[in-house]
This record gives sequence, structure tokens and C-alpha cells, in this order.
Amino acid sequence: MLRAVTLAAGSLCDTMSSSSSMQISPPQEGYDAKTNEELYQRFTNLVSSWPCSAALSNYQLYRHDNGWHSSLAPMVGTMVADACFAARPSDVIVATLPKSGTTWIKALLYSTVHRREHPADSPGHPFNTHGPHECIKFLEYQLYTRNRIPDLDELPDPRLFATHVPFVSLPRSVMASGCRIVYVCRDPKDTLISQWNFANKFRVRDGLEPLTVEAAADYFCDGASPFGPCWDHVLGYWRAHLANPEQVLFFRYEEMSRDPATHVRRLAEFVGCPFSVEEEEDGVVDAIVKLCSFEHMAGLEATKGGKTELTFGVVENSSFFRRGQVGDWENHLSPETAGKIDAITEAKFKGSGLSV
Repeated sequence: MLRAVTLAAGSLCDTMSSSSSMQISPPQEGYDAKTNEELYQRFTNLVSSWPCSAALSNYQLYRHDNGWHSSLAPMVGTMVADACFAARPSDVIVATLPKSGTTWIKALLYSTVHRREHPADSPGHPFNTHGPHECIKFLEYQLYTRNRIPDLDELPDPRLFATHVPFVSLPRSVMASGCRIVYVCRDPKDTLISQWNFANKFRVRDGLEPLTVEAAADYFCDGASPFGPCWDHVLGYWRAHLANPEQVLFFRYEEMSRDPATHVRRLAEFVGCPFSVEEEEDGVVDAIVKLCSFEHMAGLEATKGGKTELTFGVVENSSFFRRGQVGDWENHLSPETAGKIDAITEAKFKGSGLSV
């Protein structure tokens, strides 16, 4: 049923492609606006028919046929992107679970790819006025939202996008195009704590009681967290990396934290813009690492006072910067809860060659 609806939606998108507007902020007008609305409504009706439950979120989460959860709007955006997003071989897609180093890898990727027109030590660098989530936008949270079908054709190569979607549900054009995917995973325990803190900010904003860490851990272990289950999400991209390492780059947050410069070099090589000898001698790699460090980014005016519009509302950029510390879970989880998560991780990852 899902595939049939997706194919039908694809024909609608083909009809619109030649007359779409580059503007992604306002809804499109006239015929396109009506067609876009029909497409979104079709997927909204489908997702609304799926099982839903409370979860580690301030919204109810719907369960996709592929076994992962999301709130309604990004789930619909995921399906619209599957129908309409036309990936190019030169595209680069950042893929992560929420709160697994997304902001950092976006900053590193953007500053690496655009280092010639925007040197890391330039006073006019875009990060002084825009957060990383404004520079590399999410497909399901920013581009394919609110009845919009953005025209991305005029964006220069390489186009940089982001997603939280599991590998199994990526837009089909992503793998078909051969474009590159950069994935970052994080210790599940730290991922949980970061998700819990982030979710509670919005629960309080919406007048809901904050979740206890024990309740959040229960949801997390049951897989009822956004775009989870965590272990399935990680394994999907890990196996894709093993099968096609030239298309899928796999990073661990903890290893990035220990040696960010080496990972920036690997990132640059992977996306086709390696650092020259001259750049190495001039300290360009170290400048990018410094620019994108937690301490520097958290102190920028774009972080302290800026905002990013996502499908569930406007979010203060400071919300994306909490602590970023490896092992912060020790300050929040009981030994019993930590042991439970570790046992699940060991069982899930057994035989995969992956350890986190």
C-alpha cells in the first residue's frame, strides 16, 4: 500500500517540477499550491492511520511500516522527500539520529566544503550570522514541510542536506544517484541523555510535565524515540558503509572528539575536496576545528540570539548546544539503567563488527 501511494505521489511531483519556485519559505501559489496540498494531505492521511503512542517527545509518535517512529510532520516530510527529492551524484547528505553530533558535523562539513570562499578565520564567515542548521537544512524538518515542494535545481554543487531518517527510509534517489552520505553515531547512553534534555525543553514550553530520566530510558529502550530504535538506525548506516564505503562515511562521535583534525581530513577527502599541502602548512584544518568547536560556536551571536525554523516551530539556536561531553550519561543514569542499555547494545551489535 505504501509503495503504491508513493509512486502516485511521484507523478504529482513530476507535474510540478518545471514550475516550482526557489523560495522555500512561503507556500507555493496557484496550481502548484493545490497540487502540493493534495500530496501532503495524501501522506498525512496515511501516516495518521498508523499506530501512534506517547514517547520520548512532546508529540505523539507514529510508527512507520519500516519500524521507526516520528511525529506527524517530519514523517510526512520524509515521504514527500522520497517522492520528490532528486538527488545528484555531487550531493552530500548528513545523516544522524537526533542529538548524536548533528550540529557539529554540519558545521565541520559546511566549513570544509566552503573553506575557500569562507575561510574559517574570516570575520564575515556565515556562522557569525547563521547557525549550522540554517546552512545545511534538513529534508524532513525544513525543506519538505508545510505543503512546500522546493525547487532545489538552481543550488550550486555540491549541495549539502541533512536528515534523521533511517537508512531504510532514505529518499530512493539518494542511493540511486550515488551521492555521498556522512553518518555520525554516538554512545546510545549519551544520545538518550541529550534527547531527554532536548525533549524536556519543549515539553515545558508546551505546558507538559518534564519526563524523568527513567521514563525516557524506558521509551528509548523500547525503541519509542524519534527516528529510533537507536541500534537499528546505527546498524542500517553501518552495514551500508561496509557494503559501499565510497558512498557512506561512518564516524563515531567519541573518536571525533578525541581527534577532530583527523576526521576533518577524512571528511574533506570523502567529499572530494582534500586539503592541499599549502593548506596544511597554513593551518587550515586546525582553523576549521577551532571554528567549529563547541566553545567557539556556543559563544557566537548567531548561537546566543539566533533562531532556526523547523517544522514544529521556531527553535532558539542555543538549544542545539548543551554540553557535547563524552560520558555525560554518568551524571544522570543509574548503574542499573546504564547496564540495561549496554546489554541491549551488546546484543544488537553482536556479530556486526561494530562497537560503540
